[in-house]
Amino acid sequence: MEVVAGVIHDARGRILLTRRTAGRDLAGLWEFPGGKREPGESAEAALVRELHEELGIEAEVGEPVITVPQTYPHKRLRLDVRHLRDWRGTARGREGQALAWVPPHKLASYAMPPADRPVVAALGDPSDYLVTPAPVDGPRWLETLERALAGGVRRVQLRGADAGSAYWPRLVEQAVQLCRKAGAEVLVNGDVGLARRLGIGLHLPAAALREAGGARPVSADVPLAASCHDLDELKAAEALGCDFAVVGNLRETPSHPGRAGIGWAGFARLREHVAIPLYAIGGLVPADLAEARMHGAQGIAAIRGLWPS
Repeated sequence: MEVVAGVIHDARGRILLTRRTAGRDLAGLWEFPGGKREPGESAEAALVRELHEELGIEAEVGEPVITVPQTYPHKRLRLDVRHLRDWRGTARGREGQALAWVPPHKLASYAMPPADRPVVAALGDPSDYLVTPAPVDGPRWLETLERALAGGVRRVQLRGADAGSAYWPRLVEQAVQLCRKAGAEVLVNGDVGLARRLGIGLHLPAAALREAGGARPVSADVPLAASCHDLDELKAAEALGCDFAVVGNLRETPSHPGRAGIGWAGFARLREHVAIPLYAIGGLVPADLAEARMHGAQGIAAIRGLWPS
């Protein structure tokens, strides 16, 4: 089932949500307004028609936000979400649905169908997730991190091959200061104690998902993420309350020679079964973002692709 939806802003910057009416699937949940594409109808034409039928507005469709494949117990759909370039009229619930104009930072507090939840992240969270390489030269590593932050990176995973060494915690402390100064979210790989001590996010390797035993290892107000390679791991990450996950590898990479990637089709098949935001990883660069969004990714995660040379 092909479904289209629009991100509609008012003059105050709020975003319009509509509530699914009684008698429909997922009744009572809030969603971005839109509806089903008819056979032979373009996504743009379908969205213009649906917004007129549902809300009584005339819309000009703009750039894509994200396309989310999602499986439900009795159907599969692809939700194609677009910005609106402009719209005219007074939005009202012509089909009896409630409307809510929501500040962007409050969208996540509304109960939504699984396909709509990644849209919220795509609108507000970083599209790039930098994974740092192992530090060989600490000062130079920090200098390069600072350059990455100056270039716009706003979500960082601190990972070091020698994470158990004596110098790593001090290096992490300095990196955290740089990230906070730049307004970037920062997570440390695998070290629960260090994450708790510094009050930063935690990124779990896939093996640590099994060891977590279903208990979130950090508080709910601290970012939690995980690396996943299959559906079981993704389900475990979602059950644990991870805020997002990284999925891959998408392509063969120098760090994993001979291991074929899952490709975008494989990524989309995994995307269908969970609602948390997902980054694709494995041989990707910022130029891959548009294609990543077409397959339901929040964006790309990378070492080489985001670490300044």
